[in-house]
Amino acid sequence: IEDGANFRGVFLVRPVSATMIPGRYLAHQEGLPKLPVPPLRQTCERYLAVLEPLVSEQELEHTRKLMAEFLTPGGAGERLQKGLERRAHKMENWLSDWWLQTAYLDFRMPVVVHSSPGVVLPRLEFSDRQGQIRFAAKLIAGVLDFKTMIDNETLPVEYLGGNSLCMNQYYQVLCSCRVPGPRRDSVVNHARAKRPPTFITVVHNYQFFVLEVYSSDGSLLTVDQIYMQLEKIWNSSLQTNKEPIGILTSQHRNTWAKAYANLIKDKTNKESVQAIQKSIFTVCLDAPVPRVSDEMYRSRAALQMLHGGGSRWNSGNRWFDKTLQFIIGEDGTCGLSYEHAPAEGPPIVSMVDHVVEYTKKTEMVRTPLVPLPMPQKLRFNITPEIKKDIEKAKQNMNIMVHDLDVRVIVFSHFGKNVPKSHKMSPDAFIQVALQLAYFRMYQRCCSTYESASLRMFRLGRTDTIRSASIDSLNFSRTMDDPSKPVAEKVALLEKAVKAHRAYTDMAIRGEAIDRHLLGLRLQAIEDLVSMPKVFMDTSYAVAMHYNLSTSQVPAKTDCVMCFGPVVPDGYGVCYNPMEEHINFAVSAFNSCSETNAARLAQGLEDALLDMRDLVEQMPRAKL
Repeated sequence: IEDGANFRGVFLVRPVSATMIPGRYLAHQEGLPKLPVPPLRQTCERYLAVLEPLVSEQELEHTRKLMAEFLTPGGAGERLQKGLERRAHKMENWLSDWWLQTAYLDFRMPVVVHSSPGVVLPRLEFSDRQGQIRFAAKLIAGVLDFKTMIDNETLPVEYLGGNSLCMNQYYQVLCSCRVPGPRRDSVVNHARAKRPPTFITVVHNYQFFVLEVYSSDGSLLTVDQIYMQLEKIWNSSLQTNKEPIGILTSQHRNTWAKAYANLIKDKTNKESVQAIQKSIFTVCLDAPVPRVSDEMYRSRAALQMLHGGGSRWNSGNRWFDKTLQFIIGEDGTCGLSYEHAPAEGPPIVSMVDHVVEYTKKTEMVRTPLVPLPMPQKLRFNITPEIKKDIEKAKQNMNIMVHDLDVRVIVFSHFGKNVPKSHKMSPDAFIQVALQLAYFRMYQRCCSTYESASLRMFRLGRTDTIRSASIDSLNFSRTMDDPSKPVAEKVALLEKAVKAHRAYTDMAIRGEAIDRHLLGLRLQAIEDLVSMPKVFMDTSYAVAMHYNLSTSQVPAKTDCVMCFGPVVPDGYGVCYNPMEEHINFAVSAFNSCSETNAARLAQGLEDALLDMRDLVEQMPRAKL
């Protein structure tokens, strides 16, 4: 049940500007440590501790027996561990290739909702389509400004707790695209080609265009020039009855792979698809969607970023395989959608922060009128078979749209300031609140996934912080018990927060359990040996079924990232804690009667307020 959509986000990354030395990217990368393989016994003991709040005593006892068998001297565990250690010795990162394959490229569900996150930017007020195009031009120039830093290797290295981080993901997000395959997808990246792409793609009314963003002398187009080119695109794509070819990318991966093979048999289609894949990134100029109340605006915007609102609206105005798609609606709804295989949220959000700052400070300056060529429209020959594939994709997209419920809430009572004033980690405080909210709804805790960054290591991606612990469960059980004194509740809260912080520190040092267990399992498959019973156990299935899939994605911009649940009866929870408020996105499926995004979101607000009231009851000196 390793599923790509589980694996997102990161922990507390802060950029630190460094002196810029051209060509230093490789030197920096080579200085990073390699991801360790944790000690086998340590992982197995920690795994049993993780199961304690999740399974019955009887199931746990059974798992202990299987684990003892797994750990017998000279047994399966030792053999697989040795195999992993050999792999770690040979490779730059023993996990990253396996991870990319199992978490993303082998995953056959649609990338829409199930894997690709969306980011909602603060609402903009465009009075007319000129406003939309003007902002789009500034945004494009801002992304290209960021690209220049990537190309020149002058991007400030980021740090986490004093350690420099792997910057590789920044080199994967531009000029790249996912490509469907019959059993496994792949990712193409043209950034390092002999002649890297010099154009972006723009889609409006389901029609794709190639927009060259560099002049013949190699300089970038100005904002004003980009604006004029976007005007041309807009004016030559006014027909609204075109086939939404992009909606094909929202299908189940095997279905899309078949349709893709069929689509690119035609030379024109193949060239058009390759242009989209090669382009630096895609900009979607969206049609306006029906207005909703201000309270519901952000939630509706999140849906636009995740799936486009359905085939009647903007779901066909996308190429969901494209790593980066910036979405700019005529009504001021702005944000982006990204395909998850090449990168986690933080590099994306770091780019967003740069771009948003750029759009604020950039004014459009009239540039000398150099005649620019008309942006080239990408043509598609639609056969009856492709038309049938498009109709099917529309139906399936609309089913997904009806099934997904997303609630974006701005928790305005406090932000990082309150937990920090009580010497508590804001992330741990929020995660414990989420455990309390879930416990109040279901009278139990569940397997919870929070992504932790492994970027302290070369080519590091993520591991799992398991937020459901025996300590968080003890706190949740006691919190609403009127017979328990306040001091006991505060002590249990502090213990739960500290336990979460300790697990986080362990995870970012490469000492968590989940990627290690995955490695042992994949090693067994590679060695063609029988799968150890500990991986065939019901406890393992419970541990891997994440009813809560969560991620903290901090940003300077007042934005929020969002993603779908990773199991049918689960929730996706993403949050951006600002100094004095917190932006949350909570998702669930309507088809599951047990889950309810609005209830969990409300429960989370209540839990945060109750926890604040609890700690405020204690005299400060004791904390």
